[in-house]
Amino acid sequence: MATGMTAGRMNERWARPLFLVTIITGSFLLFLTQPMIARMALPRVGGAPAVWNSAMLVYQLLLLGGYAYAHYVARLRPKVQVGVHVVLFGLASLWLPIGLAELMPPASGQPALWVPWFLFASIGPLFFIVSAQAPLMQRWYALETSRGDPYPLYAASNLGSFAGLISYPLLVEPLMTLQQQSWLWTAIYALLVLLVALCALTVPSHAVEAPPEETAPAPTTRQVLHWIALAAVPSGLMLSTTTHLTTDIVAMPLIWALPLGLYLLSYVIAFAHRRGPADALTLIAPLVILVAGGLAFSSGTQNPFFSVTLGLLLLFVVAVALHAELFRRRPAVGHLTRFYLAMSFGGMLGGLFCAIVAPLLFDWAYEHPLLVLAAALLVPQYVLVPWPDRLRRILLFAIPAVALLLSFAVERGLLGGNQGLAMAGSIIVSLLALACLGRPWAFAVALAALMLSYGGWSTLERSTTGDRTRSYFGVYEVSERYDGSARVLTHGTTLHGIQNLEPGLETIPTSYYARRSGVGLALSNAGAMYGGGARIGIVGLGSGTLSCYARPGQSWTFFEIDPAMVEVARNRFTFLRQCAPQARVVLGDARISLRDQPANSIDVLAIDAFSSDSVPMHLLTREALAVYGRAVQPQGIVLFHISNRYLDLQPVIADIAEHGGWTTALLEYVPTEEEEMLNATLSVWIALSREPESIDRLVRLSGEDSINWTMLESRPGFSGWTDDHASILPIISYRSLLPSALR
Repeated sequence: MATGMTAGRMNERWARPLFLVTIITGSFLLFLTQPMIARMALPRVGGAPAVWNSAMLVYQLLLLGGYAYAHYVARLRPKVQVGVHVVLFGLASLWLPIGLAELMPPASGQPALWVPWFLFASIGPLFFIVSAQAPLMQRWYALETSRGDPYPLYAASNLGSFAGLISYPLLVEPLMTLQQQSWLWTAIYALLVLLVALCALTVPSHAVEAPPEETAPAPTTRQVLHWIALAAVPSGLMLSTTTHLTTDIVAMPLIWALPLGLYLLSYVIAFAHRRGPADALTLIAPLVILVAGGLAFSSGTQNPFFSVTLGLLLLFVVAVALHAELFRRRPAVGHLTRFYLAMSFGGMLGGLFCAIVAPLLFDWAYEHPLLVLAAALLVPQYVLVPWPDRLRRILLFAIPAVALLLSFAVERGLLGGNQGLAMAGSIIVSLLALACLGRPWAFAVALAALMLSYGGWSTLERSTTGDRTRSYFGVYEVSERYDGSARVLTHGTTLHGIQNLEPGLETIPTSYYARRSGVGLALSNAGAMYGGGARIGIVGLGSGTLSCYARPGQSWTFFEIDPAMVEVARNRFTFLRQCAPQARVVLGDARISLRDQPANSIDVLAIDAFSSDSVPMHLLTREALAVYGRAVQPQGIVLFHISNRYLDLQPVIADIAEHGGWTTALLEYVPTEEEEMLNATLSVWIALSREPESIDRLVRLSGEDSINWTMLESRPGFSGWTDDHASILPIISYRSLLPSALR
């Protein structure tokens, strides 16, 4: 008898570490799956954000399905649970090694409709069964009541998710091909099956024959809805913060990983056994929301790194506070899986709102301030300024109303244009918001007033003028210079086109496409190189600037992924209408569209799809160049626009050109003062051709600008990009990521 009790204690000694490792392994696999499958699918479905919005929705639905499965299987007897789960693990293994289904996108139809089915067929069963580990393993762990509270194990789950998120761009993608990544995932899956089987052996024998007892009363509908809201707001805020940072502040490489990583770490702190850090962050959350959330409408471009830091701090503190509130409101262990199911549903709703609903409803990223206001309503608050009882009802309406009126006066310059008075007005609005602390609705209205005082009223006004267009691909804004000399197209902080408005200058190519730029010289001389019927292909329409190089008799085709950009080019700018009204526009991902073009049907192909951090890798691989080479005739030229603030794409082009036997030349264009007056900007273009004589002719025809063409040099030891292996880390210009004062 004593020996049996000793063995039981020994088994329990290892139970918690075993469940911890199992939960961490399952979560690690989940967050390894998402970027891996996205990377595998790029060449087949393209890089359209609409496609990836659909993909993210698929992941969240599968996660919700896994949590629902865990909830309902937990109703069975523990012995039956174990059997069902192990059998499903075995069935899901039929989809190993992990990879893509042998399906090809239809010739016609919406990729956003086809991609969900494609992903379900590729990874659905595997993702579904792995996603169930976190709640189900906690339920098994709690079957032995002496083990204590299982909820802190969820912190370990998110620690595993964070590890998977960070390891892919830093280790897995740079060091492994996609095939090797697939086998790595398969090996870890096999390890997870073994760990789950070991966890099943720890289920106490006295619990095997009886279903779990739910002694505590079931949570009310109000409680469940509160759980959903507490989970939905941080999930949505994570996505809206990513959009806000990359669109309105600074588009740095891999910046998307920071909000997601902080979101996952917030669960680690919020569900930890030690409550000190979570309680401290919850205490300061309203003040952080007031300070950082008050700048939700601010572009932040003047001090981008300060704004990024403030935005990430806001997300992290809010996520910890709301997730800690979830932890405080957790139900008894008997309702654990229902709790996690509600959390998963809330997370899905937050993602659905930001990824699908918001781009359809709003012309700007209004989801971000709306979610900050929702957070202000949900975070625990304390009364900072007591109000007299007899004045409470009056102040509840009066203070927020005064804050709104004052913010309007500040932002619209009604205080005489005095910056000191405007600053004082904003400070007063902030103090009024502080006075409302502890009264959630009044605090939220006063916070909205503070937001509006920092550019919010102007942002709302521009939504009524039609100057802004939003699609799944981003927010585009068309504006005119203060003196009316030019019209500008921007995507957040990125310039996409400029048109001079002075009479006689409307059709002069500007920005990256000036006459002496690489693409300007190539297109100006296309007739001399390929005759009067030269066939021109352009990847990326923008404002349509390049169309003003078109000449009578030439055939021009633009490949554009975003229908909204076509509307902007045709109706807000006149380049296309004045210079090449007959040009054909092909909608869709460029690589897929070019794959369907007739062979040898293009003489000059200019690829202008790389700006800021938005570098679609699948357009810069060896296989992609082979697609271009098929569409371009043997003596034709392919031009790459690689101007970029953060990435050095020269080694990538040098490698794929060398591997494919292409001759190259590079031109770094620096405009003169006169050209700058006409809105020409710096640009870097690379010309490639399989026929060296074509590059030589281009250089000769460039005239006095021929000296600007230089040889493109490869980087020793650089591993080029293929569909099977690519990493952005080796080409990041890390110096450019530093604040200007530290460079």
